[in-house]
Amino acid sequence: MILFPAIDLKDGECVRLEQGDMARATVFNRDPAAQAAAFAAQGFEYLHVVDLDGAFAGKPMNAAAVERILATVSIPVQLGGGIRDMATVEAWLGKGVRRVIIGTAAVRDPAFVKAAAQRYTGRVAVGLDARDGKVAVAGWAETSALAADEVARGFADAGVAAIVYTDISRDGLLKGLNLDATIALAERISIPVIASGGLASLDDVKALLAPRAQKLAGAIAGRALYDGRLDPAQALALLRGNSSVH
Repeated sequence: MILFPAIDLKDGECVRLEQGDMARATVFNRDPAAQAAAFAAQGFEYLHVVDLDGAFAGKPMNAAAVERILATVSIPVQLGGGIRDMATVEAWLGKGVRRVIIGTAAVRDPAFVKAAAQRYTGRVAVGLDARDGKVAVAGWAETSALAADEVARGFADAGVAAIVYTDISRDGLLKGLNLDATIALAERISIPVIASGGLASLDDVKALLAPRAQKLAGAIAGRALYDGRLDPAQALALLRGNSSVH
């Protein structure tokens, strides 16, 4: 179970949104690379980075900030936001991103995602961001008619490394992960699923260790880390099996 600290990039800064709304952004660090270094120093083993502007624009918009993060930390980085074609996939993987996350194109151009996943084994993930069970695209500005599990099943044998499943209604609001929906998705598909949206406290981390959650590959933590509700040392010790954490 990997706990991924999130760095969401808007205008070159590290922000958190509420329910994906760009008008409800809080700036937590003006230096994303320094934030990445802090997460690495706290013991996190994998970073989750999102180019928010890129998700809306359909192309990378915070490349300089991402490149500074890659130059600053040695832990692996997974990156989403604005990755809609093979050239962009190739460029990011070539610059040192360990895994790209493709969201909008997974709905609009699944053949591209399958081709990328086959070309770059283990390095392509799919981001499914759901509002009331339906997948939203284009930086969550549009909701499609497709159910999340329907889209996920379409990638069953494509070689996709992971599905990052976000419950938009909870994202950035500290309401707790929607484990019921996330586990239900994980049980329907063979691709590893990462839970995202709403992780609020150590109780959420404990819930990830329950037997019913064993099919999940990890979870993403954002606002709870930034505002101090989730202590990194406690969370990581819990995940690493240190039973002395209460």
